[in-house]
Amino acid sequence: MSKETRMSEKICLLTGAGRTNSIANGIAHELAADGWDLALTTWDGYDAAMPWGLKAVDAGSLVGELEAAGARVAVYPADLADPGTPARLLGAVNDDLGPVTALVLSHSHSVDSSILDTTLESWDAHYAVNVRAAWLAIKAFAEQLPPVDRLDDGARIVALTSDHVVHNLPYGSSKGALDRLVVAAARELGHLGVSSNVLNPGPIDTGWMDDEIRASGTERQPTGRLGTPVDIGRVVRFLLSPEGRWISGQLLKADGGYSV
Repeated sequence: MSKETRMSEKICLLTGAGRTNSIANGIAHELAADGWDLALTTWDGYDAAMPWGLKAVDAGSLVGELEAAGARVAVYPADLADPGTPARLLGAVNDDLGPVTALVLSHSHSVDSSILDTTLESWDAHYAVNVRAAWLAIKAFAEQLPPVDRLDDGARIVALTSDHVVHNLPYGSSKGALDRLVVAAARELGHLGVSSNVLNPGPIDTGWMDDEIRASGTERQPTGRLGTPVDIGRVVRFLLSPEGRWISGQLLKADGGYSV
């Protein structure tokens, strides 16, 4: 397959896709249904250290489901705390599938701590994964894009963010930095055909909620239910579609009215 042919294809790099109940899992299914080929990143080292553990990880089943929907799929274990990973990752996807035309950042590092007890090590780990890796991935993404006149429908960046910062200081503050980075990309990379947005999904139970949090979140939802990864997948699918191209530089809330 030639580079000329591949430039018209829809190839998305989606980070943080290992867990079966992750937001990225819902996004992957929606994009595969819309004709996207998918490069997925996983990192067992992080999942193993979190409450859900490796028992919640099943990338093989996800790949089978996406391929059954007609997508080409490649999986890349990726330690995003390593500053060399993003450039290597974009290069590998380009070689394996073709030029990436959509970058969806759904990974995160999140360990609860507050103003008084956050350690320097924890602070640096959050910013390395949630901010530095995002910046370097966006940079590498922009550098491998085909010329804008050879893109059928431009290119897209979508990053998942959060308002949760109280007693989750390094996570929430790093997400604030991510917001500014992704919004800036809408102006700085617009000449490359890039539309860039941040998406706040509100509380989605991806394995981190206990019964008390789940009940209080549901009580606050006007819809009477918590959001699901599929809900968010549908929003991302729209943002990556031709109909969503004119939306750029925005911090969007798609939380079922939770924030009202």
